[in-house]
Amino acid sequence: MNNVIKGLLLPLLMVVIGSCQPSEEQKVVGFYNLENLFDTIDAPDVRDEEFTPGGEKQWDASRYERKLQNMAAVISGIGAAEGVGAPAVMGLCEMENREVLDDLVATDRLKAFNYQIIHQDSPDERGIDVALIYRPEFFKPESYRAVPLFIIGEEGSQIYTRDQLVVTGTLDGDRLHFIVNHWPSRYGGKERSIPLRKAAAELTRSLVDSIVSIDAGARVIVMGDLNDDPVDVSVKKYLRAGVSSQGNGSDSLFNATAPLFFEGRGTLCYRDFWNLFDQIIVTPNLMKPESGLHHIVKTEIYDKQYIRQQEGDYSGYPFRTFVGNWYHGGYSDHFPSYIVLKKK
Repeated sequence: MNNVIKGLLLPLLMVVIGSCQPSEEQKVVGFYNLENLFDTIDAPDVRDEEFTPGGEKQWDASRYERKLQNMAAVISGIGAAEGVGAPAVMGLCEMENREVLDDLVATDRLKAFNYQIIHQDSPDERGIDVALIYRPEFFKPESYRAVPLFIIGEEGSQIYTRDQLVVTGTLDGDRLHFIVNHWPSRYGGKERSIPLRKAAAELTRSLVDSIVSIDAGARVIVMGDLNDDPVDVSVKKYLRAGVSSQGNGSDSLFNATAPLFFEGRGTLCYRDFWNLFDQIIVTPNLMKPESGLHHIVKTEIYDKQYIRQQEGDYSGYPFRTFVGNWYHGGYSDHFPSYIVLKKK
């Protein structure tokens, strides 16, 4: 090949190579409710019998494998939509154990990203947990802890639910604290279950306060399925997550996903009303460009057409794995939410 041709091809080759590499300047951090990612084995201590081959949902190896592939398609799809290959950090909920996460990150779509896992079993009665996965070339964890949520029910007995996972580490040298949540559901009715989410919000708030008390400039990202909207009392009053990036006080948090809710968008739909339960809430310093540190340049819901129900009464809703015990073979009853971070 002569030097003239080389001179023409080399810049083109560099563009092609560069377009395939994750951006060092821009990172995606997201959260996804996996909607019951269970294995097919009947665990002795949790209520997972329906997710077995002989159970009501006839949950066999074929359905499990399809579920894994669907979850991997969405996670990699978020990164592809933003041109970064795959998210640098993802908070996850509604998985049964560490083993299903191992299977998830080993899928063809995700294995190239070498995702590492931070997970600890929760005492939840259904056996579901929260977790965080991360790409080690970008995120370096320093510490983590699973903090239990103690709630006493109306009859005086303890309600066993998900722990809150606190992870501290550096994203390209920028120290961040993640708190991954799955607050108690609205089972039994929204109003009746408010005290449960109030307790969850108070725990999350105490975790934020403890981090900030040690480092006033700490940069915290709270993410999770809160089972409430940005305007509900648990989020606004007890977590004190405002909907203005200016904040209402020195201890304010900013709900980065709230503007999407006010646009009428959501991550799940019930009776034709969109809820935005899957929220990302941050300390206000993540909204401000500072030299050498990341700031939020975009907040989004990943709600592409292929993960929506295509027809019928629920057209446009999230395309679910099951409706009751009727197998749909879809993805999840939630859409993921995510933020794009960029260094100044």
